[in-house]
Amino acid sequence: MNDDGASTERAFEGEPLPMLSETITVRSIAASLVLGTVVSVVAMKLNLTSGFLPSLGIPAGLFGFFAARAWIRVNDAFGVPHLHFTRQENTVIQTCVVACSGIAYSGGFGTYILGMSGKWGNGHVGGDEKNTEEPNIGRLVAFLFLINFAGLFMIVPLRKVMIIRHRLTYPSGTATAHLINSFHTPHGARHVRKQVLTLFKSLGATVLWPLIQWFFAGGKECGFRVFPIFGITAYRRGFYFDFSTTNVGVGMLCPPMITISMLAGSILSWGILWPCIETKEGQWYPRNLEPNSLAGITGYKVLIGVSMILADSLFTLLTALVRTLYLLHKRRSRVQTATLTERAIQSFDDRRRTQVFLRDRIPGGVAAAAYAALAAASTVAVPRLYPELKHHHVALAYLVTPVLAFCNAYGAGVTGMNLSTTYGKIAALLVVSSWVSADDRGGAVAGLVACGVVAAAVSGAAESMQDFKTGYLTLTSPRAVLVAQVVGTALGCVVNPAVFWVFYRVYNVGGALDVADAPYAEAYRGIVMLGAARARHGLPRYSLLLCQIFFVLALALSAAREVAERRQWRALRYIPSTIGVAVAFFAPPKMPIGMAVGSLAQCLWKRADRGGARTLSAAVASGLICGDGLGSMIPSMLAFFKAQAPICIKFLPQPVNAELDAYLAAHPLPLGRARIIGPRELS
Repeated sequence: MNDDGASTERAFEGEPLPMLSETITVRSIAASLVLGTVVSVVAMKLNLTSGFLPSLGIPAGLFGFFAARAWIRVNDAFGVPHLHFTRQENTVIQTCVVACSGIAYSGGFGTYILGMSGKWGNGHVGGDEKNTEEPNIGRLVAFLFLINFAGLFMIVPLRKVMIIRHRLTYPSGTATAHLINSFHTPHGARHVRKQVLTLFKSLGATVLWPLIQWFFAGGKECGFRVFPIFGITAYRRGFYFDFSTTNVGVGMLCPPMITISMLAGSILSWGILWPCIETKEGQWYPRNLEPNSLAGITGYKVLIGVSMILADSLFTLLTALVRTLYLLHKRRSRVQTATLTERAIQSFDDRRRTQVFLRDRIPGGVAAAAYAALAAASTVAVPRLYPELKHHHVALAYLVTPVLAFCNAYGAGVTGMNLSTTYGKIAALLVVSSWVSADDRGGAVAGLVACGVVAAAVSGAAESMQDFKTGYLTLTSPRAVLVAQVVGTALGCVVNPAVFWVFYRVYNVGGALDVADAPYAEAYRGIVMLGAARARHGLPRYSLLLCQIFFVLALALSAAREVAERRQWRALRYIPSTIGVAVAFFAPPKMPIGMAVGSLAQCLWKRADRGGARTLSAAVASGLICGDGLGSMIPSMLAFFKAQAPICIKFLPQPVNAELDAYLAAHPLPLGRARIIGPRELS
């Protein structure tokens, strides 16, 4: 029996297990294609703005259930026969959608892909044409196909050890499985219908908000996005609310401590540290430098933030390795002392799930051969796409990656954390960039590409095990799960570059209209330039000293959180997250301010209606994010047709609006259009 005394599988005992052809159906593939594309747009939007990507398993399972039910209703309306919709087919849809949309994160579109572009390369120390590579959609598709399948096959031989022998939790996969199991009951179906209805209400209202904002943005520095809610001094430092519903939705999904940590980091950096350093212009660093030059104020921003991220990454990596080795030893001792009697008293659920999980075997030799073939293909082809990276660099990465993937997959099974980017930053960014720059230029691009190779494989292994855990708990064939992963990954390798290309070109990411702030792109570029020895020359004065100070402070903060968590101290709730503070050194303050609005709304909702907030808050937040992503296309389409907003509403005082007034004097609004001027002085 289960811990709570109830058996899940007893409720489904009368249902026959579907065959592979009844699980991988036209309905499941079609639903996966549509949902994978939609969720990828949302994931890309999040990745390019906040860098935060919540677990997509539960939303994918929810959308999959709703889409399949809608398909069945249409078939019933036209009298078309159809197969019964099972939880196994629901799991296949969820797995495919997660595999597709997950590439928006593991594909590095908001990190190393943008980090090697001209926007983040040309203005930096050591920036030259050999240290930049502009994104190209054809090359991106080919690169993603080469690097994203290895992780799927690498971990397959260990699925029995991880899930059955060591009984690892895999929190995200377990939560998704419980949700899917609950969907396929009468009460669960009603619950899903209520959540989906709430999501569409939130999405419908949010889609119109960008159009309303555009209506009042008829000139430069006009509209609600430049509202100085905290006063002019704070506005000049970036502290204002830009009415972005994406940031509000992210704040509702993020743990409150992450939001508070980012807000504290913004106050520390943008409110205190950067203004103090700017007073030293001409003494610590030259005047009139390029905005993105590491020799100026940007050097302090990047290097200090990078040092904190590296400190937290190193600490997290070491603690994860120590914890993994300790748990491996502890579990091995338990397995060795287990008796046949202990195995005989397994619950009905465990016996049933183990039987199905082991029935459709995936030969370990086939998986190992597939990994070797994929690694060989990447070793040959990746250097042709990015000549800065040599064949022996890629070969070494694939030799080391299985060890890193096992550590990451095991750690994810215990904690639910996917540390693929941590392994990529340490193993590839610093090591490969230093290795290449020692004998040739182009070390920055080589390090970033190597980071992509390692991170994609390591991330794929952890996400694959999460999906196998979901399949184990829903009695879904491992072969069906693997097929869904392959289909979803292939779809993601095509859809995500196309979505990124739309954002990069239509929204002009990295151009004059910086819609996407992509804070992690700056961080990755800074890390890789530190790895290249040439980048250390010409850095601003005292920058390395400040790096060392903040590195030590970040280590101390991470250690304090670890100790408080291990000993379950109440003080843990007051210790900020190191990575949250560090990211705020790159991200503009408007981002954590928007997230704080979302967190505050979530807290007030919980106080007023805890049950409703727990049930519907994720749906509302998803609607805010999806609606902003879709609604943002409206102003872009209007700009494409050269439509001009009819009203320019200005909230800034006259000194701040001098440039705007000159612009409007040179470009008067057509007859019949209005200009609204806000208060002359705000403080």
